[in-house]
Amino acid sequence: MSGTTTAAAGLRRRAAGAGANRWVVLVVLCVSLLLVAVDATVLHVAVPAVTEDLRPGAIELLWIVDTYPLVCAALLILFGTLGDKVGRRRILLLGYALFGVASALAAFAGSAEVLIAARALLGVGGAMIMPATLSILRQVFPDRRERALAIGIWSAVAAVGAAVGPLLGGFLLEHFWWGSVFLVNIPLMLVSLPVGRLLLPESRGAGDGPWDVVGALMAAAGLFCLVLGVKRLGGGEPGPFTVLPLALGIVLIAFFVRRQRRRAHPLVDLRMFTRPAFSTSVGCIVLAMLALVGLELIAAQYLQLVLGLSPLETGLRLLPLTFAAMAAGLAGARLLRGFGPRRMVCGGFLLTAVAVLMLTAMGGSDNAGLLLSGFVLLGFGLETTLFAAYESMLSEAPAERAGGAAAIGETSYQLGAGIGIALLGSVMNAAYAPGLSSVPGVPAAASAAAGHSLGEAYEVSGQLGGPAGVALRRVAKDSFVHGLHVTLLVSAGLLLLGAVMALRLPRAMQCEPAGVEVELPAPREVESPTHAPPVTVR
Repeated sequence: MSGTTTAAAGLRRRAAGAGANRWVVLVVLCVSLLLVAVDATVLHVAVPAVTEDLRPGAIELLWIVDTYPLVCAALLILFGTLGDKVGRRRILLLGYALFGVASALAAFAGSAEVLIAARALLGVGGAMIMPATLSILRQVFPDRRERALAIGIWSAVAAVGAAVGPLLGGFLLEHFWWGSVFLVNIPLMLVSLPVGRLLLPESRGAGDGPWDVVGALMAAAGLFCLVLGVKRLGGGEPGPFTVLPLALGIVLIAFFVRRQRRRAHPLVDLRMFTRPAFSTSVGCIVLAMLALVGLELIAAQYLQLVLGLSPLETGLRLLPLTFAAMAAGLAGARLLRGFGPRRMVCGGFLLTAVAVLMLTAMGGSDNAGLLLSGFVLLGFGLETTLFAAYESMLSEAPAERAGGAAAIGETSYQLGAGIGIALLGSVMNAAYAPGLSSVPGVPAAASAAAGHSLGEAYEVSGQLGGPAGVALRRVAKDSFVHGLHVTLLVSAGLLLLGAVMALRLPRAMQCEPAGVEVELPAPREVESPTHAPPVTVR
């Protein structure tokens, strides 16, 4: 009797300890996310130094940059669902270890081939870490109100990581060699691995039925081909090497969906998409990224090529967007409780559309006040939309499918970003190129080359020189601004479409009844096969 009482008391202490540690768990998860987010952008500023040192060919350089996001996007569903099966903490810790090893390999790479392989391993590690952070967060914050605050902090950290990457890379390159942009990961991983093992709780899904290995590989291959094709399309590379991966990716994803519908224990429970809140949230994530990620790249070109700002000045001009996104993430939980998912996502889309329309007033000369106002509204509106959509999607998914749901959300983010670059890049090119077709004194071949991009137009104008070169440069600059305005209007239309889509979301934030206690897994507790999975009361 006393043994039973002691065991029960120990269980209560472990549960209480888990509850007390949930904010520490959030800190560990945010550090994980920060590393992955920084690594996605830190290499961009190091490309010239890598090119000078390793002398990669054009195709090798493309793979050095693109391998990480390609591999990461392709493997999100595989590792997200595997975490549900074998344990999310286990996958996360393996991701930490692999990320550290791959960072060391990338830092000391002596050839382009080794760097590409290291970047691929970093993508594998990132795919292990990203869905695991969200699914563990879903597990340790069963109360939706606290979970909303945690997701807000998580999304604010993601915004910080995306902005810190280029700035950190620039600082390191000024003082060290290019490999330092990867080497900085290792100390953080050496700390995160033991801390994560000590503090993070283990959790997994229901564990019914075998894990669908064939389906996981099919999803990974399909997503890899699909993202590769979309990236090539966004880079203006139409042709068989773009169409073939796109077609193969679509076919493989279609077969994957068909296979999941027929299995008794599917890898991804497609019934989640029959829930309006889940499917609408995923659609809003795709549409938000589709409307805005290509726009961000075009805005960076505008700041550097039209206004003549340096890369550092460009990064500083974009910082208000990041700060506004951080503020939206931190205030997201309070806003969600006050307005509910429907009004918050819809309002975020509308606010972002207003910011985009405001930016159509940009011209050939600098207007710092307009850019500051537009970027602040853009960052706040976008993060409001993404926060509420992610929170609704994760809360709607069953706790035992948290890893798969998180992977679906991250994959939607990546696909939306890739499609957005392709779509808005095509719109930009279609609006920009015709203006350069008949510049007085400029040969047709030079006009055609200048129509590829504003950067090429500047190069061609420099080669021509004289009045023809000056005229080409002026016309190219005006055409780029015109193309930017058209792209902004298309983006605003997509955002308004997202606001309409968001009307399918629930009006109010449905929270668990007050006073309901949910047992959390204790840190360092080893699960026994006889232990029932933690139950979330919803």
